[in-house]
Amino acid sequence: MKLPRDVGGQRLAKLLAAYGYTVTRRVGSHIRLTTRRNGEHHITIPAHASLRVGTLGGILSDVAQHLGMPKEKLVVSLFE
Repeated sequence: MKLPRDVGGQRLAKLLAAYGYTVTRRVGSHIRLTTRRNGEHHITIPAHASLRVGTLGGILSDVAQHLGMPKEKLVVSLFE
């Protein structure tokens, strides 16, 4: 499974809306997203034009763990 190299913070926030994440706060160059699906969960993502692969992978791992699904399935549903 290869993560995309051109995903920005704004685009990721829009993609995660499909899983109930909404922007709850924006401070400086970071966006705070919250969902109430499967209990309340918060994530903070950089609002950069392109996220580093490790940062993107960490965010997606955290989201997948909260949603109770494999990371690979989440990646496929978001980017393909």
